[in-house]
Amino acid sequence: MIRTLIVDDDYRIAKAHSSSIRRIDPFVPVGEAHSLAEARAMVRTVQPDLLLLDLYLPDGNGLDLISGLRGAGQPDFIVITAARDIDSVRRAIRLGAVYYLVKPFGFAQLREELTAYRRLRDGLSEAEVASQETVDALYGLLRGPANRAGDRRLPTTMAQVLSTVRESAEPLPATGVAERLGISRATAQRYLADLVRRDLIDLSLNYGTAGRPEHRYHSTEKRR
Repeated sequence: MIRTLIVDDDYRIAKAHSSSIRRIDPFVPVGEAHSLAEARAMVRTVQPDLLLLDLYLPDGNGLDLISGLRGAGQPDFIVITAARDIDSVRRAIRLGAVYYLVKPFGFAQLREELTAYRRLRDGLSEAEVASQETVDALYGLLRGPANRAGDRRLPTTMAQVLSTVRESAEPLPATGVAERLGISRATAQRYLADLVRRDLIDLSLNYGTAGRPEHRYHSTEKRR
């Protein structure tokens, strides 16, 4: 369960976001705040994991809430706002925004970004050692699908990598994909990371006896 607090001055929009979140597993709305003061109080009382944060609030900028929470008590946050100025975007990034959604947007886009966040959260909970490969893979999860058209018109080698993963009965490491296709491990890893970003395959971390995670890849069809 990912406890989510909606912060938006518009009561109607806040209700709509709560309804949308209920349709996206495992997100659960735990409250709606309509001002900075109300949001500060609710963060302390309900202790959310994630904020959906508007910037235009009656008593200040939504990012002022984050500035006052920085540290161990700060939940993750996704900005949801009509603010399009680059200064707002820059400040949100500096404060650690997971993503910046510009209003208006549809349910599909909200679901996509929340799913990317959920996958990153799951990956961080599984990881014990932050190798560069692990970091790259986790950031790839957060970026989300790079090609919303699916697996059409993929480069030839990438399509072969995708087919190899899909046809395997068990999750494959990059070395396994490389050996089956006769390509280098680095090439296989590059295409695998791209396929994860496109949401065409999934990444899981498997810990061996030494405690170092092995990255394994399997088809997204297995989660349906």
